[in-house]
Amino acid sequence: MTDIRTALEPSPADLDRLSHRLAEAADASGELDIAICEADSPVGPLLLAATPVGLVRLAFTTEDTESVLADLAVRVSPRILRAPRRLDRTRKELEEYFAGRRTGFAVPLDRRLSSGFRDEAQRQLLEIPYGTTITYAALAARSGRPTAVRAAAGACAANPVPIVVPCHRVVRTDGSPGGYRGGVDAKRWILAFEEAHARRSEVASTP
Repeated sequence: MTDIRTALEPSPADLDRLSHRLAEAADASGELDIAICEADSPVGPLLLAATPVGLVRLAFTTEDTESVLADLAVRVSPRILRAPRRLDRTRKELEEYFAGRRTGFAVPLDRRLSSGFRDEAQRQLLEIPYGTTITYAALAARSGRPTAVRAAAGACAANPVPIVVPCHRVVRTDGSPGGYRGGVDAKRWILAFEEAHARRSEVASTP
C-alpha cells in the first residue's frame, strides 16, 4: 500500500516546473533583480547572472559559487532566482562562440560592478580583435594611463564577465598568459582555440 505522504510528495519534475513558473512570475512583476543559470562550456560549467539591464556576471567553477552569489546580493540585489529564460541569448551566443561560429558577443551588459579606470580598461578589452593578444602595458596605454600596468592587470583580474569581455586576450610582456579567473589552463585553451579558428578563417578567405 502506498504511503499517502509519498503519494503527495512532488516529483523533481513538478518542482522544476514550479520553479520556472515562480521565476517567470517574478520576472513579469519586476521582482526578479538577478536571474541566474548554468551553461556548459569546454572550459567547464559557467555560472551566468543577468539583471534586466544585461549580463552582470560570468563565473567559472574555479570561483566559489556561494561567494559569487553573496557578492551579487550585496553589490546588486539579494533578489536572486534561477531563471534561465532571461539568459537564453547569452547561452546561445556562448554556444556559437565555442563552436567557432562567433568571434564577438552582442548581449547587453550591466557594467555596475566596475567603475573608474577598471571600467575604462575593461571597455578597451572589447577592442582587441579575436585571435590576437596585447600586453598589460599596451592595455594601460590604451586606457589612458601608460604607467598603470598593475592597475590594468587588476582590471583584467576583476573583469566580472570574462570570455564575453575578452580579458583572456591580454598577456604579459614575455608572452606568458598571466592570471585568469578561470585558471591559467582555461586561458591557454581559449587563446589556442581563438588562434586556431582565426587562422582557419584567414586561410578560407585567401583566394
